[in-house]
Amino acid sequence: MNALTTCTPFISLRREMDRLFDRFWEPELPELRSLGEWNPALDISETKDAVVVKAEVPGMDPKEIQVSLQDQTLSISGERKREEEKKDEHYYRLERSFGTFARSIRLPVPVDPAKVNANFRNGLLTVTLLKTPGARGTSIQVKAD
Repeated sequence: MNALTTCTPFISLRREMDRLFDRFWEPELPELRSLGEWNPALDISETKDAVVVKAEVPGMDPKEIQVSLQDQTLSISGERKREEEKKDEHYYRLERSFGTFARSIRLPVPVDPAKVNANFRNGLLTVTLLKTPGARGTSIQVKAD
């Protein structure tokens, strides 16, 4: 019985230490969560004729997104701004990220800079880059002797 009573303070101390470390990773101030860097998720695919890059940028105005192509590197940048907070509103949790972002992708094949199309719909930016004729490849027929 004596052994159980001496372990109880250590168990209690361990629980308090666990709670302290758990709270350390969850900031009390909502502003601290938004200090991290935000990068939109990307999907990059290739078809016979084009490279297609899709970026998730929900809640953004397409006018605030910049797309550029230089030396076969596609760059997408912009800023997602935080909505104005209401003074009488108390946040329990803030998980949405805000701030500037910049993504650069080295393209796997040469593309024609004059034939790039950027389309924004429902928070999804789709950039279609047509391949150069040499990058499209050709099919070679095998002949029998």
